[in-house]
Formats: sequence, structure tokens, C-alpha cells
Amino acid sequence: MSERLKCFDKIVVGPVAVKPRSARVKYELHFDGVRKEYTLIQSYPESVDIRGFAEISTLAGVVPAINYGLFADTIQFKAPIHELDYKFILDMMDVTARDIFVNRILSRTDLIKEEFIPSEEEVTPETAKPRAEVQVAETFQGSDVDFEPDYSKCVVMSSGGKESLLTYGLLREAGCETYPYFVNEAGRHWYTALTAFRALRETDPKTRKVWTNVDRLFAFIEKNMKIVVPNYWRKNREIYPVRLFWYAHYIFSVLPLAAKNNVGNVVMGNEFDDPSGLTFEYKGIRHYYATYDQSLDFDLYMTDWMQRRGIRVKQWSPLRPISPIIVLRILFNRYPELSVLQTSCHSTHIENGVVKPCGTCFKCNGVLLMMLAEGIDPTLIRYDRRHVETLPERIQRGLVRLEESLVKHSLYLISQRGLWTLPGAEPVWHVEMIHFDNVNARPDFIPYRELRRRILEIYEKYARGYVKLEGSKWRPLSEKEVEEIKNT
Repeated sequence: MSERLKCFDKIVVGPVAVKPRSARVKYELHFDGVRKEYTLIQSYPESVDIRGFAEISTLAGVVPAINYGLFADTIQFKAPIHELDYKFILDMMDVTARDIFVNRILSRTDLIKEEFIPSEEEVTPETAKPRAEVQVAETFQGSDVDFEPDYSKCVVMSSGGKESLLTYGLLREAGCETYPYFVNEAGRHWYTALTAFRALRETDPKTRKVWTNVDRLFAFIEKNMKIVVPNYWRKNREIYPVRLFWYAHYIFSVLPLAAKNNVGNVVMGNEFDDPSGLTFEYKGIRHYYATYDQSLDFDLYMTDWMQRRGIRVKQWSPLRPISPIIVLRILFNRYPELSVLQTSCHSTHIENGVVKPCGTCFKCNGVLLMMLAEGIDPTLIRYDRRHVETLPERIQRGLVRLEESLVKHSLYLISQRGLWTLPGAEPVWHVEMIHFDNVNARPDFIPYRELRRRILEIYEKYARGYVKLEGSKWRPLSEKEVEEIKNT
């Protein structure tokens, strides 16, 4: 562990107060002889007073603290914690500390003061371990949690982006009973979800929104960290200073609603990330390039843990084999009514009641690039013409955060359409394929054979075949190998 990164003597989490439609968890920060506190709140649109609600609410309330294991001597939980939950907290704190250390501290994001960043000579696997001693006043076995999951039902973790909208459309078409659940985390991200939430609320009675002020809790903690630059949100609106583990809070926040409706799956919209050429290690420190809670490993851990915990919900993503450009292709061609609800910007604003993307951030630039590559008019999702006309200049300045292969191929497709040609335009043959590998997309990426077959048969209509990663190279799959995947 690194001594330089210590910010707090102690973080105290709890007690937890639960009512049928809400839960409150107090956070205390102790540092430099002062004590500050903030209360995390989860609020539900209806009563969710199910068996085990208090246990799940406690989990949702305490998991944000997992982000700060590198930075506190002690993290104390003033609430009874199940023994399996205690193990979950320790495991998640360990992997999150490594991901934060490599990708938010050593990577120099300009959000951490230089004098607190360890030198290269100091970096060892030991410096990436959590410094916090995790104290729990009381652990218990046994449980009130007892779900009866129906595995034909799927909660779709909905954010208003292209991935969650496509996931919703695919599962609905494939015959699943879908529940689009949104989480308003009391930050600007909610604007991103607002267009889709308003529309689905009108057309799908199973749409729900959980409100939580977790974004304000994170901001409260990070404003009190001496290593974080002042007013960090003005320097970089694309990333946060340290927090990387937040999906668990969203998932635990919606689980009571899932349990109330006997839903057996929590489905994410995590798409293909090309693992070829990546090491997932820095100076002996295993990490996930800042995406652990969107990884296949996290899905597998959560599914196993929920089985043992009595929740028995499965967590997975149907999009793992397809790249973002194929996501857009299927969404706009197969589900046009859903495609226009998409917002892909984290710096949105509202004009005359309409949510509009900023049009110039990294995320907008990537979406604009891929839409033009696909021949899709960006004004369909509320971009202005000026955002399209000025895009080549931003691309040439490197203001896009997509995988290099995807940028090259998108530029190539744009040049083939005769729009414009920029340096770097180059066909990358596997980008439009369905990908399988041992890191991101295994053959059992959807844990139900018949559903997996139906989804893959939809993908086949929009992709150019199947590939598998062998070593660092992609190779096409034979028809026999494809059938083996479908029958796994």
C-alpha cells in the first residue's frame, strides 16, 4: 500500500435505516481531526417491503465505500453484515484498488495532484493493495433473502444509451419479459437517461426508476480527498478522480424491485472490447483498464455470489460479442422506435424541455463517427448540423475515445461513402464480425442455449461472420465451430 495516498483516518458507514419505500445510510469521514458526514438515500417508486429488503438495502448502501480502500486506514461498517457479503466487500475492494491505482493514479489524469503520485521506482503489487482495515461490528449467517426467480424475466439496466436500448429491444423480440429499470443517481448523468425513461414509461408499464443520491455522496467524499485537485469537475468532465466501482450500487438498488416481480436475470448492456494486444497487467499488478464492474469476470462473480447468497439471479450481457458499430447498425435498422431515444453524451443540456447532447465531447465524437460510417443521420438523435460539420477537425485532433481498430474502420467506411477522407482510414476486417475470446465474450455469454441461438441469429443478419481470438490474432470460425457455440 502507498503511504502517499492516505486521505482519511477512518470512514464510518452506517447505521442503515430502512422503510418500505426507502433506505438511508450515514457516511462519516474522519481526517485531520475533523469529522464530516453525509447521508446516502435510496428511494423507490412503490413499496418494496419484500423478504430480505433490509439486507439488500444494506448492501446497496455500503458498496460505494469499496472505492476508497486505497485511501483510508479504516473502513468501519456500523451495520450487521452477512458473512458472504463481508467476503464480497473484501474481494471487490481488492480488485477495485488495483484498477484505481493503475488507471486513475499512475495513469496521470490531471485529477490527482502530482506530489501524491508514487514514483515508478515505488510501484510494486504491494502498493496497489487496499490500506484499509475493514471493521464489521457484527456478521451473521442465515438470511431473510429468499428469491423465487423466473428465468424468462429480465431486468434491463437502462441508461438511455445505445447498448441498453438495443438490449431491451433484443430481449423483448426474443420472447423475454423485460423490465427496463433506471437509476437516477442525482447527477448530470440522469439527463442522459431522461429521454428514454420518459418514452418507455409511456409505452411499457414495467418501467421503473430508483432514485439515489450516490453521485453526490461520491462528490462529497472526493472533494475531501487531499490528493484530488480542487474543482476537478471543471478540468475533466469525461472521467472521475478515483471512483471506478459503481454498478454494484445500481444493481443492489434495483434488486428489491426485481425480487418483488420474481425476475431471474439482471442484464447489462456491456458490448465488445477488443482484448487483443492488451496485457491486463502493469508491473505485476493485475487490472481491468478501469472497467472491472463492466467485465465478464464481474458478471460471473456476481452470478456465483447471488446463487450462494440465496438471491439466485443471473447477471450477463447479450452484447459482448459485437462492436459498438454493429450495436448502432442493429438498433437503427431493427428498432427505429428505440433508436431515436438514444442519448450518448455525459455533458447534456435541456433546450425547451428536450435533452440535447453537447456534440463535441469524446463520447459524442465517437457516436457521430460511427453513425456517419453507418450512413445514419445524427440529427435523428438531436445532434446539430454544426456538430457533424466540425467533426473531422476534432477527429484529427485525437478527440475520440474508441479502440484504434474501430476508428480506422469507421474512417474507412466514411471515405467509402464519399463524405470525407482523413489520415488513418483503413479497413479492419474483423470489426464487423461477431467476436469470441476468453476475456470478453465466451461461447456461453448468454446462459440459456435457445435464447443465445435466437440472439446470434439476429446478429448474423447485420454482421459479416464469426471470429475467435487465438493468441493475439483473430481468425474466422467455420460453420461447425459456430454451431458448437450455439449448442454450448
